[in-house]
Amino acid sequence: MKKVYSKIESITGSVITVRAEGARYGDLAEVDTAFGTSLAEVNRLNGDLVSLQVFAGGRGISTGDTVRFLGRSMQVPFSEDLLGRVFTGSGEPRDKGPALRDNMIPIGGPSVNPSERVIPRSMIRTGIPMIDLFNTLVVSQKLPIFSVSGEPYNELLARIAIQAEVDVIVLGGMGLKYDDYLAFRETLENAGALARTVMFMHTASDPTVECLMIPDMSLAVAEQFALQNKDVLVLLTDMTNFADSMKEISIVQEQVPSNRGYPGDLYSQLASRYEKAVDFESAGSITVLGVTTMPGDDVTHPVPDNTGYITEGQYYLKNGRIEPFGSLSRLKQQVNGKTRADHRALMDGMIKLYSSFRDTLEKKAMGFNMSAWDEKLLKYGAQFEAKMMDLSVNIPLERALDLGWEIMADCFSPEDTGLRTELIEKFWPKKD
Repeated sequence: MKKVYSKIESITGSVITVRAEGARYGDLAEVDTAFGTSLAEVNRLNGDLVSLQVFAGGRGISTGDTVRFLGRSMQVPFSEDLLGRVFTGSGEPRDKGPALRDNMIPIGGPSVNPSERVIPRSMIRTGIPMIDLFNTLVVSQKLPIFSVSGEPYNELLARIAIQAEVDVIVLGGMGLKYDDYLAFRETLENAGALARTVMFMHTASDPTVECLMIPDMSLAVAEQFALQNKDVLVLLTDMTNFADSMKEISIVQEQVPSNRGYPGDLYSQLASRYEKAVDFESAGSITVLGVTTMPGDDVTHPVPDNTGYITEGQYYLKNGRIEPFGSLSRLKQQVNGKTRADHRALMDGMIKLYSSFRDTLEKKAMGFNMSAWDEKLLKYGAQFEAKMMDLSVNIPLERALDLGWEIMADCFSPEDTGLRTELIEKFWPKKD
């Protein structure tokens, strides 16, 4: 039976407080006002004093309004009908399609038991050389994309959504500008990828509490698809907006702040989402890519700093490109030795030469004379950036490997590369 309370003790912003028995953290309630009914979620308990975050905000609520506890936490519908649909952070349709109410599943559950996991063993192809060749994305991996505001991280996510070789894409947007939401939808629709995509979108004008629901909704749906033997890629943007929403709500609740005002459980909150990445022993998988913007390009900011301890590497997006230095996929060794015999050696050799190119650029900027070797490096670096690092490049892994050999052959002699003789004999481009 639903418990109904007709007195609200206090209203602070979008947080209301009532005295209630038997309420649980995370439970939902309906607040009946003169303007309609709003959902609220229990986010603090102090004896019988219960604080609830109202989804639609506190405007229009009076102390005489009624609060009806639903006795359950937030749920999201699950079925194949989700594919091609767009929902808000409260699970309501954003695409003007019909509401889904069947097979409701709870969100925010525990991560998968380690005994049900298997060691990552296969790659996810994206068609992006800086990922596929140099920092391979592995099934069931959890990786952030570290970036700053203004970089094309949403465009990168949209491209990955279109090209990634997976069964289902779950795209969660937090604090997006409305134009960014429309761009995601239009890009996926035009590319024919919307039919395999579920989108949960929170825009900057939506209630703050809905922002916190986006990762849990996305991951709950992803888990159900994975249990149906599907490989699912969850794309989240922007996890810093998620953390900022946590901070905003904790300030309203007068919680003791931690580093830079963020709540003390920031690490646990982030980890509980990223740890949903899994490859099931006898079913599908969940892989998580989450954009984390760094205010002031500061990697020591609490959100990227905590994220780095949780995830298995990171991609750095800088100057419109995925940087080879700083970017790291710690699980790439699990798969790139199984792709082609030259993959690992070519990856290491090209990055080493690119590092030498960066040193040469500094020498040139300081006015040093360029040697013949420096000229080779300058030519190599220009080709590497144009043909490998440019995000418009879209080629399969095998073509990227061949292209790597072609770039080196155009700039160096075989002896210059430092690669093994047997690989050079097999893969070095033959002159016509």
